[in-house]
Amino acid sequence: MNKKFGASPIRSREDKGYYMDHPCDDVFNCAVCGFEIHPEGAGSDHRNHCPKCLSSIHLDNTPGDRASTCHGIMDPIAVWVRDNGEWALIHRCRSCGALSSNRIAADDNPAKLMSVATKAAKNPPFPVDRLADMCKALGYDPDEVE
Repeated sequence: MNKKFGASPIRSREDKGYYMDHPCDDVFNCAVCGFEIHPEGAGSDHRNHCPKCLSSIHLDNTPGDRASTCHGIMDPIAVWVRDNGEWALIHRCRSCGALSSNRIAADDNPAKLMSVATKAAKNPPFPVDRLADMCKALGYDPDEVE
């Protein structure tokens, strides 16, 4: 179609923003653990982290734009639950400190996901055995949990 009549130009994989509306079917090796990563099994068209170690590479400034010049290792640092109940990983870049949220994939390592998800609970910033006393001292009812 002619661009004059509103058709979008044909984009190549190297074009900025290509992966915003095209599936990523690249096979690649994880920069952290070396695992060979295939797009099949992810449960989505956009594989953005290793299913074995959950690490990623800082490629995007906004999802799919491939415009980041950083290319640092993105470590999985937390898991959060979206309003629809879907889990997502929070990654932090080792090089620049950028944070990003990425949905988990169908074939992600469940043991690694649980390890990331429980990391904060395993290392609380206060002594757990004094939790009730601390709540009372701060004016909270320790039995009131939402």
